[in-house]
This record gives sequence, C-alpha cells and structure tokens, in this order.
Amino acid sequence: MSDDRLFSAFPIKGHTLRNRIGVAPMTRTSSLRDSVPREDVLEFLVRRAENGAAVVYTEAIVTDYESAQGYPRQARLVTQRQIDAWKPVVAAIKEAGAVAIMQMFHCGRMAWEEVNPAGRVIAPSALTPRDDNPLTGRPYPRPDAMSLFDIEHVVDGFVQTARGAVAAGFDGIEIHGAHGYLISQFLSTYTNHREDHYGGPLDQRFRFAREIIRAVHDVVPNDRLLAFRISDWGVADMDVSLCGSADEWRGLMGLLDAEPLDVLSVSTYDHALPAWDSGKTMAALTREVTDKPLFICGGIHDRASADGALADADVVLSGKSMLLNPNLVEDLRTGRPLPAYASEDANAAYGEEPLP
Repeated sequence: MSDDRLFSAFPIKGHTLRNRIGVAPMTRTSSLRDSVPREDVLEFLVRRAENGAAVVYTEAIVTDYESAQGYPRQARLVTQRQIDAWKPVVAAIKEAGAVAIMQMFHCGRMAWEEVNPAGRVIAPSALTPRDDNPLTGRPYPRPDAMSLFDIEHVVDGFVQTARGAVAAGFDGIEIHGAHGYLISQFLSTYTNHREDHYGGPLDQRFRFAREIIRAVHDVVPNDRLLAFRISDWGVADMDVSLCGSADEWRGLMGLLDAEPLDVLSVSTYDHALPAWDSGKTMAALTREVTDKPLFICGGIHDRASADGALADADVVLSGKSMLLNPNLVEDLRTGRPLPAYASEDANAAYGEEPLP
C-alpha cells in the first residue's frame, strides 16, 4: 500500500471521492422542531466538507412517525419542510467537493414509548435488552413482537425516507443495519426468536434486511449510491456478538454481497483487532467475501490508524475525531500527532454548544 493511498482519489459509481476520508454517521438529538436538526448541527456537516472530508454522512435519521424513534429530538426526512431544510445543506456539502450520504434507521427495541408519537415499541420478538436504558435509568420496555403488517409498514418507512433523501439531493442513501437496532435485531439469534419465515436460519433472519434493501433500491435513481452499514456489536448488551463465528460473518457478508448495494460500511470498535479466532480483522474477513467498495470505522484517529485501516478497506470513516477536530483531514495529511478520544468525549455531540 502506497503512503499516499489515504489521499488518493477513489471512483465509486459515477462519483469520484477526492480522498479516502469520511465523516461517520453519528446519532444526534438536536431536532427541536418538526424533526429538523438545529442550524449549527447542519452547519457542522458543511464545515467538515469545506475542510476536506470526501464523504459526509448525516446523523442517523429515523424512518417513520410511529415506532422508529429511539432517542429524543431525532431527525426525519419525510415531509416537504424537512426536505426543504436539508436541500441547502446537501447543496453546500456538494459544492464544497464532498459526497453527501443520508443514513436512516429504525431503533426497534432500543426505544421507549414516550419518544415515539404512537407510544409504542416494536421488535422482531418481545424481548427486552438486559441492560437498562442509560437515558432513563430504567429497564427498556417490553416491545411488541412485530406482525406482518408491522413489517410491511416499517419497510415502507425506509422507502419514504429514501424518497425524501432523493428529493433533497443526496448523493447516497445508507440503510443502517448495525449497532443492535431493528435490522440488526432481525439478524441476531439473540433478539430474533421468531418461528415464521423471518426467523430461524441466517437466510430467513436476513429476509427483513433483504426486503428493505430491494424496496429502497427500487426508488433510488441509478446515479445515487446505496449503502448498508453492519456491525458485530450493539449499543445494549454489548458483550453479545451478532455472529457466533467468523464463518457466520462470512455467510452474512455473502448475503449482502448478493444484494444491489454499492457500498458496505463495517462499523467496529477497533478496526485493528482480530475478529473471533480468525486472526483477521473485520475488514479482512469481509474482503474475503466481497469486492464491493468497503468503508470502515472504529479507532481511526491519526495517520497510522487511517493507513492501517486501508489495508483491507477503501474509505475510512471517523466519528469522535471528526466530531471534535475540525482540521482532522489536514492533520492526517501532515501526520500531526493526534489523540485517541474516549467515548465520553463524544458527549459533546449532545450538548447545546455548537461544535467547532
């Protein structure tokens, strides 16, 4: 791998990334009215594009007004007012030379009734997380096991949100299937105890993800990117792995590889750690199965970690470091010594002060 790979261009489905560095999607809770983020939160995304990031993701946007929301004050993209709020932001990101991607998700059981307009929590099975909700200090409520009607309704929420992103001008749409949220809940035997054709063996647990991918693909123009995010960990009960082995992970990646996706985005806690007993990183395991463009995040904070992450991936995404350091791209270019921020440092994202 050449030393300048991090700052080399990367062509991807009609787009050319100016480097291999992106702003990772991050959950925010700053939508004070009509599910539209605060102006300073939107300006943050534009500044990162102006400062050299090649890919700029939105925060995770929830997909319907009934049961998708898992945190207070989250954004949506299904009304004209919401679309109109995002249009100038997307245009500014693109004018600055970056590719703009909207990420969307449904929180499933990672929610509580008070944050959802319908006062309801749903999941593949009526199973609560073992961990308490850190925002309420109480156990999560027992979710309703989703009916087939619920599943169809949720799939449509992803479709309508994708339509909103297309109308707002985004270059790409990412389906968030990671971190223990609803799609991940269907994929996991820990959270999916269904006895119908959405449960059981991996191919059936993947059915929900497949239906969302294909339904969204049908409404996304050919000149836009369609991405899927996946991880082996979740935000609750973090000691429980999505997959039980490297072979199961390869099987899941094979299912994703067969879908009409332009990007696979693998989220890790540390991109450099070996996965299971394979002696290989998550990116290396994934690369064994697919030739699709591969984005990677997790512990990427300086030039050495960014270069290392590109050994088996095409683009590196940074969350905490990009959040807290507006000059990250230039600092990576010059090789400046940079700190590895702790998870607690990212709490700045949820405050009232504008980010740098």
